[in-house]
Amino acid sequence: MTPVSETSRNVISSERVEGTAVYSPSGDKLGTIDDLMIDKVSGQVCFAVLEFGGFLGIGTDRYPVPWSMLDYDVAREGYVVPLDKDRITQAPRYAKDEMRDYDPEYSRNVNSYYGVGPL
Repeated sequence: MTPVSETSRNVISSERVEGTAVYSPSGDKLGTIDDLMIDKVSGQVCFAVLEFGGFLGIGTDRYPVPWSMLDYDVAREGYVVPLDKDRITQAPRYAKDEMRDYDPEYSRNVNSYYGVGPL
Protein backbone atom coordinates (compact mmCIF):
# COMPACT_ATOMS: atom_id res chain seq x y z
CA MET A 1 0.00 0.00 0.00
CA THR A 2 1.35 3.43 -0.95
CA PRO A 3 1.32 5.90 1.96
CA VAL A 4 -0.74 9.02 1.41
CA SER A 5 0.76 12.28 2.60
CA GLU A 6 -1.18 14.24 5.16
CA THR A 7 -1.49 17.21 2.81
CA SER A 8 -2.79 15.26 -0.17
CA ARG A 9 -6.13 14.44 1.40
CA ASN A 10 -9.29 16.52 1.36
CA VAL A 11 -9.21 16.77 5.14
CA ILE A 12 -6.66 18.39 7.42
CA SER A 13 -5.97 18.27 11.12
CA SER A 14 -6.98 21.40 13.03
CA GLU A 15 -3.48 21.34 14.46
CA ARG A 16 -2.09 21.98 10.97
CA VAL A 17 -4.61 24.78 10.28
CA GLU A 18 -3.74 26.70 13.43
CA GLY A 19 -0.83 28.99 12.68
CA THR A 20 -1.51 29.03 8.94
CA ALA A 21 -1.13 32.45 7.34
CA VAL A 22 -4.13 34.37 6.00
CA TYR A 23 -3.69 36.76 3.08
CA SER A 24 -5.70 39.41 1.28
CA PRO A 25 -6.31 38.90 -2.46
CA SER A 26 -3.42 41.33 -3.14
CA GLY A 27 -1.04 39.13 -1.17
CA ASP A 28 -0.78 41.17 2.05
CA LYS A 29 -0.45 38.93 5.09
CA LEU A 30 -3.39 39.71 7.37
CA GLY A 31 -2.51 37.39 10.23
CA THR A 32 -2.64 33.74 11.17
CA ILE A 33 -5.35 31.32 12.20
CA ASP A 34 -5.32 30.96 15.96
CA ASP A 35 -8.32 28.71 16.45
CA LEU A 36 -11.28 27.04 14.75
CA MET A 37 -14.82 27.27 16.06
CA ILE A 38 -16.78 24.09 15.27
CA ASP A 39 -20.55 23.61 15.49
CA LYS A 40 -21.12 20.88 18.09
CA VAL A 41 -24.18 19.46 16.34
CA SER A 42 -23.21 19.53 12.65
CA GLY A 43 -19.47 19.10 13.16
CA GLN A 44 -18.77 21.80 10.58
CA VAL A 45 -16.25 24.58 11.06
CA CYS A 46 -18.13 27.87 11.51
CA PHE A 47 -15.30 30.36 12.07
CA ALA A 48 -11.57 30.63 11.74
CA VAL A 49 -10.33 32.92 14.49
CA LEU A 50 -7.70 35.18 12.99
CA GLU A 51 -4.87 36.51 15.15
CA PHE A 52 -4.09 40.03 14.04
CA GLY A 53 -2.45 43.12 15.46
CA GLY A 54 -0.26 43.66 18.46
CA PHE A 55 3.48 43.21 18.72
CA LEU A 56 5.22 40.00 19.79
CA GLY A 57 1.90 38.60 20.99
CA ILE A 58 1.13 41.64 23.17
CA GLY A 59 -2.09 43.46 22.36
CA THR A 60 -3.06 40.84 19.83
CA ASP A 61 -6.79 40.55 19.20
CA ARG A 62 -8.88 37.68 17.85
CA TYR A 63 -11.09 38.21 14.80
CA PRO A 64 -13.60 35.47 13.93
CA VAL A 65 -14.03 35.13 10.16
CA PRO A 66 -16.70 32.86 8.67
CA TRP A 67 -14.96 29.69 7.47
CA SER A 68 -16.82 29.90 4.15
CA MET A 69 -14.81 33.03 3.28
CA LEU A 70 -11.44 31.28 3.38
CA ASP A 71 -9.93 29.68 0.28
CA TYR A 72 -6.73 27.71 0.53
CA ASP A 73 -4.00 28.86 -1.87
CA VAL A 74 -1.48 26.10 -2.50
CA ALA A 75 1.14 28.50 -3.89
CA ARG A 76 1.01 30.71 -0.79
CA GLU A 77 0.56 27.75 1.56
CA GLY A 78 -2.08 29.81 3.31
CA TYR A 79 -5.66 30.97 3.16
CA VAL A 80 -6.95 33.92 1.15
CA VAL A 81 -9.94 35.98 2.24
CA PRO A 82 -11.69 38.68 0.19
CA LEU A 83 -10.76 41.29 2.81
CA ASP A 84 -8.14 43.91 3.48
CA LYS A 85 -6.64 45.15 6.75
CA ASP A 86 -9.06 48.09 6.97
CA ARG A 87 -12.09 45.78 6.78
CA ILE A 88 -10.67 43.42 9.39
CA THR A 89 -9.73 46.18 11.85
CA GLN A 90 -13.40 47.21 11.94
CA ALA A 91 -14.65 43.62 12.39
CA PRO A 92 -16.02 42.04 15.56
CA ARG A 93 -13.10 41.06 17.78
CA TYR A 94 -12.06 40.24 21.30
CA ALA A 95 -8.85 40.30 23.32
CA LYS A 96 -6.47 37.35 23.30
CA ASP A 97 -7.09 36.64 26.99
CA GLU A 98 -10.90 36.92 26.74
CA MET A 99 -13.05 33.80 26.47
CA ARG A 100 -15.78 34.67 23.95
CA ASP A 101 -19.16 32.92 24.00
CA TYR A 102 -20.16 32.15 20.42
CA ASP A 103 -23.86 32.24 21.20
CA PRO A 104 -26.35 32.53 18.31
CA GLU A 105 -26.52 36.34 18.60
CA TYR A 106 -22.74 36.80 18.45
CA SER A 107 -22.45 34.38 15.53
CA ARG A 108 -25.21 36.26 13.66
CA ASN A 109 -23.41 39.56 14.29
CA VAL A 110 -20.14 38.21 12.89
CA ASN A 111 -21.86 36.68 9.85
CA SER A 112 -23.84 39.89 9.29
CA TYR A 113 -20.67 42.02 9.37
CA TYR A 114 -19.16 39.90 6.60
CA GLY A 115 -22.44 39.57 4.69
CA VAL A 116 -22.71 35.81 4.91
CA GLY A 117 -25.47 33.59 6.19
CA PRO A 118 -25.22 30.94 8.88
CA LEU A 119 -24.21 27.34 8.13
